Amino acid sequence: MTAQHVPSSRVMGFLSVLEHPEFGLFGGYLLLNWAGRPLEFHCSAPIKPNRAQEILYGPTLEPFLYGEQIGATLVGRAKARPLAIFTDREPALALREGCPIPTALVLPPEESPPANGDQRLLRFDGPQAEGTGLTTLRLGRNRLAVPAGNAEDARRITECLADLPESFDLAEPFVRIREAIEEAQKAVRSAA
Repeated sequence: MTAQHVPSSRVMGFLSVLEHPEFGLFGGYLLLNWAGRPLEFHCSAPIKPNRAQEILYGPTLEPFLYGEQIGATLVGRAKARPLAIFTDREPALALREGCPIPTALVLPPEESPPANGDQRLLRFDGPQAEGTGLTTLRLGRNRLAVPAGNAEDARRITECLADLPESFDLAEPFVRIREAIEEAQKAVRSAA
């Protein structure tokens, strides 16, 4: 089954950005089906802002680079349209400003499991520490956050994950993205 024939209700997108000290930022976008199998993978060429951009963009530089430059480009290349996009980098949430797909930050797991032992626990919290502007939610073992202004995304993501297997770890695909980008970088260096 090609990516074009996979129902969008069964596709999830995972976006990550890696920083290389010498070359700059590399983005990776992995589309998975509900079984965790890859449907598509895209990675970006490195982006390294110059000093003038750093000065002019100020604190908005990372959201611009991660979300608008890298994220929007990678999502635009994909053939399959996911039901939701997950990221492990908070500045990449800026992708949502120009993208109609609900986008959430995957947070690190908490040290202890839910007190009641319910792995399908769903909890919404209000905006966290003042100034973060994130609303957190918990779905089973996964902790997510959406920008406080996109509370509707929390509802849509909860609906889309309702039949996701309880054992699915939303943080694991980012390991695959990082390893795939590192492998591609090795191949380019050895070919040079």
